[in-house]
Amino acid sequence: MLLRSTPVDRVVVLDEDVFQSAIHRERRRADRFDQQPALLILSLDSSPGGAAPDRWAGVINAVSRVKRPSDLLGWMERGTVLGIFVPEIAAAHRSITEDLIHRFRAQLEVELGRGQAMRVSIQVHARPAPAPVAARAMYPALKRTCDVLGSATCLMLFAPALLIVAAMVKLTSKGPVLFRQPRIGHREQPFTMLKFRTMRVGADPALHKGYVSCFIQGTNTATTTGDVAPFKIVDDPRVTRVGALLRKTSLDELPQLLNVLRGDMSLVGPRPPLDYEVEQYAPWHRRRVMDVKPGITGLWQVTGRSCTTFEQMVRLDLRYAKTCSLRSDLKILFATPAAVISGKGAR
Repeated sequence: MLLRSTPVDRVVVLDEDVFQSAIHRERRRADRFDQQPALLILSLDSSPGGAAPDRWAGVINAVSRVKRPSDLLGWMERGTVLGIFVPEIAAAHRSITEDLIHRFRAQLEVELGRGQAMRVSIQVHARPAPAPVAARAMYPALKRTCDVLGSATCLMLFAPALLIVAAMVKLTSKGPVLFRQPRIGHREQPFTMLKFRTMRVGADPALHKGYVSCFIQGTNTATTTGDVAPFKIVDDPRVTRVGALLRKTSLDELPQLLNVLRGDMSLVGPRPPLDYEVEQYAPWHRRRVMDVKPGITGLWQVTGRSCTTFEQMVRLDLRYAKTCSLRSDLKILFATPAAVISGKGAR
């Protein structure tokens, strides 16, 4: 495909579709390499003479003298809004974004004059700044305290529901009430995850192995119900009637509160993978199990749940690992009931 672009005094300005595609690609790269990108958006006022083509030419020439070779320049809206994508800045905090604005505006004044430069609006969109070092140092201890108190409280509050679900599982199919499954935890340490049993005893794991392999490789298309293949198998023949209900309502996950109490998991974190999933991970995928402890719920669960691609899920997990805080954990916990009730992505 030929890239369509607009040359202005030998400066290449990408058209909207090419620029949006480039931004998407660079954001994915930033996720993989733990970089802090930023997007500058420039627009001219709508007053008479504010958006004349010659003024845009001056703006583009000014920008070209300040931006780095690695920065992308393109139209957000052709002839109306210009964008500069900066793949990496030192840190996404106020002083850095103010410095970016100051440097671009100073060059605009040189190119256009102060009066015309003031007609140009500059906004910077950068990722949230990492928490201060002190706050990050305290976070693990505070998170563990919240996990212990939260899981213990939930186990007491949900005790009647746990008993009812256990009875339903026991009375409707042969086998144990709880399903114990080896999972990969924080820093790739294995642990045994607990769930209410939703499958018949002796169910062959080969179906799930094959499906997960296709999901990770991005080739799941046969059993989709929409545009994106779900992470969980649709209409799994191994699941009991009660098990299907438990999965739909996520009640099968309640015994994981014991995993949280024991310290294997957290209330909030990435979904703990199986060993044969991790074997197929690319090196950057492994950060989702290396950086933070797995959780019962997480950013992926409340954002997309099963209706996302594998790489989208990993990027959500990495975003959480990079920006996690007690505030973000609480936001995810409060958003979880709505995600469960809506059933979006649940299978």
